[in-house]
Amino acid sequence: MPKIKTHRGAAKRFDLTKKGKIKRAKAYKSHLLTHKSNKRKRHLRKPALVSKADYKRIKQLIPYK
Repeated sequence: MPKIKTHRGAAKRFDLTKKGKIKRAKAYKSHLLTHKSNKRKRHLRKPALVSKADYKRIKQLIPYK
């Protein structure tokens, strides 16, 4: 059976934890930051986990990660 190609865009955006969960970055941290509070920006720095509903779809994009 042929190898599956990794989706390079997804590979740059997602990482796996040791237990196999998928880490992602939070949204709304790239621009228009002046009116956002320091607390809000600080919380956006922390990584989040991909939801259960999206896990299967993301896993197909990064099969070897």
